[in-house]
Amino acid sequence: MPENLLWWIVGAVVLFAAIGVAAAMANRGTGDYDALSQRLRRRRPHRDTFRETPVDDEPPRRAAVIVNPTKFDDLPDVRARIAGVCAANGWGPPIWAETTVAEPGTSQARQALAAGAVLVCPLGGDGTVRAVAKALVDTGTPLGLLPAGTGNLLARNLDLPIDSIEKALVVALTGHNKSVDVGHIVIDRSEGSAAEEDTFFVMAGIGFDAAVMAGAPEHLKRQVGNAAYILAGLRNMKGPQFKARMSVDGGMEFTRRTRTVLLGNCGKIFGGLVLMPEAKIDDGLIDSVVMSPKGIVGWTAVLARVVSRQRKGHPIVDHHTGREIRVRFDRPEELQLDGDTVGPVRSVTASVRPGALVVRVAGPTG
Repeated sequence: MPENLLWWIVGAVVLFAAIGVAAAMANRGTGDYDALSQRLRRRRPHRDTFRETPVDDEPPRRAAVIVNPTKFDDLPDVRARIAGVCAANGWGPPIWAETTVAEPGTSQARQALAAGAVLVCPLGGDGTVRAVAKALVDTGTPLGLLPAGTGNLLARNLDLPIDSIEKALVVALTGHNKSVDVGHIVIDRSEGSAAEEDTFFVMAGIGFDAAVMAGAPEHLKRQVGNAAYILAGLRNMKGPQFKARMSVDGGMEFTRRTRTVLLGNCGKIFGGLVLMPEAKIDDGLIDSVVMSPKGIVGWTAVLARVVSRQRKGHPIVDHHTGREIRVRFDRPEELQLDGDTVGPVRSVTASVRPGALVVRVAGPTG
């Protein structure tokens, strides 16, 4: 065989062997061609498949409005105005509830919380505010104050609007949360009786102050406003003094003959008057003022002290501040809590629960 032909045969064998090895390596791990073809022919998922399932927008927040219907002559109009303000500020339709004599607001507020309200607004007087706020203590749910009473004392002490429901509602819906103290009072009505506990947010008053509140009925307040309290004060100005034994933070007891004892979580009342100049609604302290006037001259001196906002310097107006103040009386005296008279008592012990209530206010609280 010629040498050149032999080399051609060897080269062809090597070439075919190399082609076979390469083909075997290329096919290794690829599996069946038909299966591969099916995979290649399989449709690519639509691009929407890789997107997250769209989620519906969360429902709008809802406020509850607990209204005292006796404060309004045209309640449907008030309700429509409130719903309009809520809608304009991105809130859902408000949860609406009306108070009754038997249920002045506490149970309605609790039901509103259970229904999902994230803000609860009493729309009534100081009594309605107190009843509704009692249900919100220690819950963290804010209280929004809407003016519909004669005093609106809690709103006054927080510098909130008291001349417009709409303005006050805007603050409640868009304002800032502020934690404030809650007044706590232990009541003994008679010797040997079981102690009672109650709550107030502005002031508790014994004696003349409670008589004024009792002497300003609802129909008179609707007719003449704050003048109803002035008329009631004039009628009760000549009442007798009583003996009060007081102690502050468990200290030595002292005695005053007085016409009225006020225990305050805050100090401002209507007409710009401030009964307790140093009282603050978030200082963790309870304040008191004891007034002991005799006759017209004495009451004139008391008024001068209140108007001037002086805390010390006159024996007929006595101020005290502490974490707990106890007062005992020589005879049963009427007690009022935020304007609601609760009957005669023989002794009371007042303190505050610091920061136990959240209230919606205007502007940052710092």
